[in-house]
Amino acid sequence: MISRFTAWLDQLTGRVTMYRLVLICLLAVIVEALLVSLTGQLPYNPLAILVVVAIAVAVSYLSNRLFAIVFRVKPHSESALVTGLILSLLYLPQLTGSQLLAVAVAALFATASKYLLAIRGRHVFNPAAAGAFIAGLVLPLNPATWWMASPWLLPLVAIASFVILYRTRHLTMGITAIIVAAASVVVQQLSFGTSIGSAIPAAFVSYPIIFFVGFMLSEPLTLPPRRWQQLAEAVVVGVLFGLIFRFGAIQSSFQLALIIGNLLAFLVGQRRGIRLSYLGQEQLSPTSWELSFRPLRRIRFTAGQFIELTLPHQGADVRGLRRTFSIASAPSHDVVKLGIRTAERSSSFKSALLALEPGATVIATAIGGDFVLPKDTAKPVLLVAGGIGITPYVSHLAELEASAEKRDVVLVYSSSSADDLAYAERLNNSDHRVLLVAPSAPAVLPAHWTYLGAGPLSADLLTSAVPDAKSRAAYVSGPPTLVRALRPALRRAGVRSVKTDYFSGY
Repeated sequence: MISRFTAWLDQLTGRVTMYRLVLICLLAVIVEALLVSLTGQLPYNPLAILVVVAIAVAVSYLSNRLFAIVFRVKPHSESALVTGLILSLLYLPQLTGSQLLAVAVAALFATASKYLLAIRGRHVFNPAAAGAFIAGLVLPLNPATWWMASPWLLPLVAIASFVILYRTRHLTMGITAIIVAAASVVVQQLSFGTSIGSAIPAAFVSYPIIFFVGFMLSEPLTLPPRRWQQLAEAVVVGVLFGLIFRFGAIQSSFQLALIIGNLLAFLVGQRRGIRLSYLGQEQLSPTSWELSFRPLRRIRFTAGQFIELTLPHQGADVRGLRRTFSIASAPSHDVVKLGIRTAERSSSFKSALLALEPGATVIATAIGGDFVLPKDTAKPVLLVAGGIGITPYVSHLAELEASAEKRDVVLVYSSSSADDLAYAERLNNSDHRVLLVAPSAPAVLPAHWTYLGAGPLSADLLTSAVPDAKSRAAYVSGPPTLVRALRPALRRAGVRSVKTDYFSGY
């Protein structure tokens, strides 16, 4: 039942970009707020809600286009709309001149932060939080009050936040932040004399914890690259969420808590923009290609991590201008290689990527991920790949070869065709054991390869082919259906450590 639900959710949310998904969720919350206000359950004028939304969105959108002209970049309209809608839920819907001015100023500062509070092409702070914080310093009588904290809006906000956190694979971080923030608020309420029975529900219906975590803390561009770092940020921000303090003109606020977390994330992440010069492409199989890039400045990453590319192009489809790819080269190499799979109906992004001319410059916005081998080199590993999910393992094996590091590695490779094996030649040159699952065996099977049959690949097949699988750290990479099926099955079979990385297509 759970696997069917997650499969449906993956399919549903995978149809749109992350920006568009957040945009849809925000619009849904605002529409519900309008409907509930019409019934009198929310003490706000529906017209005031519409006016505040219109001003926040208009100023955010228009100022974003203006800044884009000044900085000679292509404006990201959906990002501007998301920022405007978030700000409209932070400021009380009131039709006073000072309140509407505060909304406009916050939207202007939020947009400016994307360009001015950025270091080498990468913004540091969540734009909406930065805009609300700076506007609060300029117009201290009209602070952001996060009015969507309402029992009437909470169910929809919770569902939308869950969908966003699920899509970004930050559910664990989100739950951690929610628990810590709620605990911080409860402690604060208890210090005021509130009973525990009243403080706990108040943390969720009177404070915007769920919205804060789901819509703002989860922003990928301002999160640190590793999961443990994300969890650490969640704890820090959660604690700050409920604290009350003042340093001169600066006083505690939800947006300040997020800004402090963003700053900590920036200090441990990639602190400069990444520019890559395109070198060319090589066809790996009938449906896969490898693209090579040379960083203009040396970049740091660990084998198995991903890189996010931004590629503005004409006729962009609903999947947008950004994609993440597992890096297929070793960190010790000076060339970054990416493996991609083609399809009959490819996305506009992938088509534009394959159409690049050598010498073209591509921007990367992030490097991260935890799909890395155990630090203990004596720990044996089991690498399971489906299709183009082989990519991160190519990076692992390349780094092992470059460093002359010895590990006990077994690679299981599942493919829809024995004639469509990406990176087959490089795997042939490796001395690690490879187990192949395909409809038929290749015409020539290398000495260290074993054909396991047509499959399908299952936990039973894996554990019979690799009898010591229980003692290995297992990694599963490939299509979501493969990952969802194998991870719980391997754990039921006794494999204690299973890391996953999925390729949902683009």
